[in-house]
Amino acid sequence: PIEKFSVRAVPLSSLTLGKGNIKHQSKVMQVLAFRAVLLFVGAVLLSLKVTDSRSDLEDLHLYATPREQRFRRFASLEFEGQLYMTPHDFIQAVTSDEPKHAKKWRSLSKQELNQILMETPPVWKGSSKLFRNLNEKGVISYTEYLFLLCILTKPHAGFRIAFNMFDTDGNEMVDKKEFLVLQEIFRKKNEKREKRGDEEKRAMLRLQLYGYHTPTNSVLKTEGEDLVPRSYWDTLRRSTSQALFSDLAERADDYTSSLSDTTLLVHFFGKKGKAELNFEDFYRFMDNLQTEVLEIEFLSYSNGMNTISEEDFAHILLRYTNVENTSSYLENMRGSIPEEKGITFEEFRSFFQFLNNLEDFTIAMQMYNFASRSIGQDEFKRAVYVATGVKLSPHLVNTVFKIFDVDRDDQLSYKEFIGIMKDRLNRGFRGYKPIQRYTTFKSCVRKELYSR
Repeated sequence: PIEKFSVRAVPLSSLTLGKGNIKHQSKVMQVLAFRAVLLFVGAVLLSLKVTDSRSDLEDLHLYATPREQRFRRFASLEFEGQLYMTPHDFIQAVTSDEPKHAKKWRSLSKQELNQILMETPPVWKGSSKLFRNLNEKGVISYTEYLFLLCILTKPHAGFRIAFNMFDTDGNEMVDKKEFLVLQEIFRKKNEKREKRGDEEKRAMLRLQLYGYHTPTNSVLKTEGEDLVPRSYWDTLRRSTSQALFSDLAERADDYTSSLSDTTLLVHFFGKKGKAELNFEDFYRFMDNLQTEVLEIEFLSYSNGMNTISEEDFAHILLRYTNVENTSSYLENMRGSIPEEKGITFEEFRSFFQFLNNLEDFTIAMQMYNFASRSIGQDEFKRAVYVATGVKLSPHLVNTVFKIFDVDRDDQLSYKEFIGIMKDRLNRGFRGYKPIQRYTTFKSCVRKELYSR
């Protein structure tokens, strides 16, 4: 222990010795030198211990998928080896590129966890400020993080489908056991996506993410194979629809008995876990979460005003996308909209409701492409309404065209718009596409090659 190397401070006055006491002075200097060596060795040992700890954490990061890495980077709590986000952490994870401050996992005691859960409001008291009101007083597990990400990208029409997927016995109510099948479904999907490597490290990572060790029996793909997995939403839809005909529901008691309660579980099913969730409360929770995240993004740019600028709107749309040079889109928009009118929150929200219906709209856009036709603003607005039921204001449509119509022909194509918006919808987590670094250098090389 480092305490063994600590020494008492020696006053300088005690070191003032007479000229005749040379022998005693020599012994004092030897003792001080020895203690200094012990202090140095202790400091080295301590730094090695810290370095080893950091090395272990960084090693685990190498075995994590992009979603796992992001969860670990933003999570700030730990209980019995499992990592958790607070509601504040979750909001940061979906609205910021990086945590504002370096996260240190704070260990919770059982008493602290129980106190947090005791303050969780019931689902009928939910609002579009739930996560902001809870702030640091809440715990969100990794599988719940994935579930909440699914909610953010789904249209209102999909809320009923989501509810029915959980309602495996068809009684129009979802109980805690039915909801917790989600844990096993996401865990099984994750096993298929695990990277090759040290099984001990993978086991440590599973403990952090799921709260228990799980054997990996699935056959992993080699690095040469194309990794294009189904989305978590698709996995949830396919798996829960078959839950009654598999062993997942029967095994729910086995794996849920070892799991700790979370803020979401208490919010949905009460402190005793006996309450049931109806569709109206489930719908309201999903709608409130979408609204809350949009409000936070909007308010971060509005500075207390009722509108955000068209340029700020463009910045928000281009976040989390793989666009290498956003400046060309911004410059294009600045030149095309000389007079700023602003985007209201209702316009802002309507556009993201449209994005959540992007799959239906994509079909309509493909029909235009197949007919070798480009699409103008009136056709775009009509296609959005027919495919999604969302009405976009003329000013909003004009702004979107000015952002993405880079060739300035006042027409929009699949290539100019859909691909970028799919990245934005999924907040940069589409499939296993690696994160590109050094984009500025890569762009320069590409331009240099094309110029020759």
